Amino acid sequence: MNTIFFSLIQALVLFAVAPLLSGITRVTRARMHNRRGPGVMQEYRDLFKLLGRQSVAPAASGWVFRLMPFVMVGVMLTIATALPVVTLYSPLPSLGDLITLIYLFAIARFFFAIAGLDTGSPFTGIGASREAMLGVLVEPILILGLWVAAQVAGSTHISNIASTIYHWPTAQSLTLILALAACAFATFIEMGKLPFDLAEAEQELQEGPLTEYSGAGFAVLKWGISLKQLVVLQMFVGVFLPWGQMSEFSWGGLVIALVLAAVKLVLGVLIIALFENSMARLRMLEASTVTWAGFGFAFLAFVSLLAA
Repeated sequence: MNTIFFSLIQALVLFAVAPLLSGITRVTRARMHNRRGPGVMQEYRDLFKLLGRQSVAPAASGWVFRLMPFVMVGVMLTIATALPVVTLYSPLPSLGDLITLIYLFAIARFFFAIAGLDTGSPFTGIGASREAMLGVLVEPILILGLWVAAQVAGSTHISNIASTIYHWPTAQSLTLILALAACAFATFIEMGKLPFDLAEAEQELQEGPLTEYSGAGFAVLKWGISLKQLVVLQMFVGVFLPWGQMSEFSWGGLVIALVLAAVKLVLGVLIIALFENSMARLRMLEASTVTWAGFGFAFLAFVSLLAA
């Protein structure tokens, strides 16, 4: 019961702070562009304003379109309950297997793409096809990188992988570094950052599936996307940068782990913002070339594993 309670509290905390990290990203981008920009709390103000407005759906849309924002939030909350944040181990071990987590991410992507097709709009259909294409390109990188790390750990459970990396097997250093690089690349793409997406541009192809949403439904969807970005980043940080997380529970250790977890997430957001604002947006067809080049890190990690 305590494990379930802790995992639920963790998921709700991540849900609550997800817009804050999006706000930090917006402020960082504005500062790098020599603009004042909005405050870090602007994301919350936007969301609460949208929650008070009526949702309008296209006449051709069906139940998939209306359900998708809640599926996005529900799936990401489910994943959030299983991630190691302040401990080395998953708070909900039954959901902590990598195969389960990857399938959950796939469910969210599937509904996101299908909702774009469900509107009957050609524009949202193009955006949905781009989302599906990026999924096909990025998921092999993430799966292979995590699978290599799982082979080093001898288990596909996220807790065992984090524990193995925490103690860092020196003989497998090259393999783990390459797997880390591959998963970092995949995390960057999954968070929807430049050059693979144009942030906060709902008129762009990547955000095409969002175009027909409005009001409270749009608020739920924006919150779900912010939560997805945080969950993807935390999965990478919790697995590949587990130092500072508790191996045994103590109240003093909990405070330190919470502070370090916040520091790692904020630093991650700042580093991603630095890369994002140092590159131009890619054309749709060029994105596949760059993405498959990133697949080389995962493939080299696999080769290194075989050689070892």
